[in-house]
Amino acid sequence: MLSFILDYVVWDPNPAVFAGFDRLRWYSLMFALGFIISQQFMVYFFRKEGQNEALVDKLTIYMVLATIIGARLGHVLFYEPEKYLSNPIDILKVWEGGLASHGAAIAILFALWLYSKRTPGQSYLWVVDRIVIVTAMTGALIRFGNLMNSEIGGKETHSDYGFVFARDIEEILQSLRVPVESIDAYKPEDRTNELQGNGIVPLNIALEINKGNFSKEDLEATLRGDVKYALTQFNSSKEYLAEPIETPLDLTLTENKNGYLATIRTFGKAKHPTQIYESISYFVIFLILLGIWAKYKEQVPEGLLLGLFLISVFGMRFVWEFLKENQVSFEDSMQFNMGQLLSIPLVITGVILTIRALKNGLKPKNN
Repeated sequence: MLSFILDYVVWDPNPAVFAGFDRLRWYSLMFALGFIISQQFMVYFFRKEGQNEALVDKLTIYMVLATIIGARLGHVLFYEPEKYLSNPIDILKVWEGGLASHGAAIAILFALWLYSKRTPGQSYLWVVDRIVIVTAMTGALIRFGNLMNSEIGGKETHSDYGFVFARDIEEILQSLRVPVESIDAYKPEDRTNELQGNGIVPLNIALEINKGNFSKEDLEATLRGDVKYALTQFNSSKEYLAEPIETPLDLTLTENKNGYLATIRTFGKAKHPTQIYESISYFVIFLILLGIWAKYKEQVPEGLLLGLFLISVFGMRFVWEFLKENQVSFEDSMQFNMGQLLSIPLVITGVILTIRALKNGLKPKNN
């Protein structure tokens, strides 16, 4: 059992929920589910504490807009300002990626301030204390979406434990000049003797190829040239594969009734699945905050749940950033990356809020 846990996984899921229907992707689904589930939790919170449940719809609109706008502007301003400010129209292209959780956090805090100003009977900290419970849960779902997208991965583990992210490699191989029917990267069970414990792990790639007008000899010659180029010259290949350029391509081509099967024996880099680390930690934080609310409800001193959320979520974010690849090149020369630097003031704010709330103590219980 222990050897299985410490072994590596070749990770290559289709980012689309349904094959052949690219419009519905796991990331979008997890993002939407986070808000749908959060809304139901907020209805429950409002009902239990005697608030008007109809206000949850209004609150949800503030939350959705703040999350999307804040996350996008956060990425633009914190990570790639020169790129986007030189061509501002690209800021609107959210579907191309580029969202920052720190930007979302700041925008949400501001949006909830606007909401509380326009909603009598609900103080700012009371609202935020309930929102952060479901925000932690939504963060866990979003990180799962990142995992299904094979994005925001970690650094190399330098051990036989980790994930070999193979989706980008498969997409590169789709552009070969031969009629590829299917591509499957997988962990070869017959190559365990090649494990050296250094994070460079065996990886096989199977290509199903239509016969077309190729002879076996011509097809093999074309594959050897094109596949070798694809596996060594693209940035994604260099990031996820460990095949030296000078190494001859280990390719076997066999013929069957449907066409040809090309099997490429190469090596991948085992990396930390930081998406899983973050998702699990955020879900645990959600359970802890929910447990505190469930036990004390309206007795919770204002600002306590917000303070604990900021300390735990951004404290864990600071830790996980040590294991994550930098998002942009300028971070390579920094002792702490941008995600860590942005987390520090939020953690400090959380400490101040928590101390202040604990000094106030529990509120009297409503009868």
